[in-house]
Amino acid sequence: MGAGLLVAGTGANAQNVKLTVKVENLAPTNSVSFAPLHFGIHNGTFDAFNSGSVGGAAIISIAEGGSGSAWLPAFASADPTAVISTIGGALTPGASHMSSPLLVDSTINRYFTFASMVIPSNDLFIGNDNPAMFQIFDMAGNLLINQITLTANRIWDANSEVADPANAAFVVGGNNDLRTPENGTVAFDRSELAVFNGLTTAAGYTFSDAGLSDSTPIYRISFTANAVPEPATWAMMIGGFALAGSALRHRRAAAVLA
Repeated sequence: MGAGLLVAGTGANAQNVKLTVKVENLAPTNSVSFAPLHFGIHNGTFDAFNSGSVGGAAIISIAEGGSGSAWLPAFASADPTAVISTIGGALTPGASHMSSPLLVDSTINRYFTFASMVIPSNDLFIGNDNPAMFQIFDMAGNLLINQITLTANRIWDANSEVADPANAAFVVGGNNDLRTPENGTVAFDRSELAVFNGLTTAAGYTFSDAGLSDSTPIYRISFTANAVPEPATWAMMIGGFALAGSALRHRRAAAVLA
């Protein structure tokens, strides 16, 4: 998957599965936090953004405000069968959040796409620019990836807004509704974090990027999949329970007669 990206795999079987997604902030204390994670399990067609290109409205809604107000509708429009969700709340260093179980048909939706704003910032984010980068299921519902770990060199700069603490999100005194256009292209670059050193975040801690190197783990996405039995399987299970119950009743009756 490339430098700075760690992936592990495991297995689970069924075409229809219940998928739970967990996110963890692995960044050093007083370092970067993250806005809610917006994500979808899809057929591999939704392309949120491209490295080296100007970011469109979809990814800008993530990078500049963390809201997904354009990203989520764009995802749903591009792939109406996708399972799309959000894990809410600011994710501070050491914190974690978990989604509710999501029903996924792996014969249709096998790929995972995500995006979240890095805070404090004006337009930094994490996400995947290749819609087929993370295939988490095969067609039989086997879970191919159980974990995605991002390192600090995977932070994107949308280069759509000039870095300015006065206009930034998650900074005390900042007004995220204000912006100065930058008109650049999307690229891996976390250098703008330095302008926030020593400032107080909305969570109350004093920000520092001193603990971040290219290889520093900052974010983990974990997957847990449970098989959903097919209707025929349920019927066989119910039939088996009925037969077992009948046999038990016969044994009890025989014991009484004896």
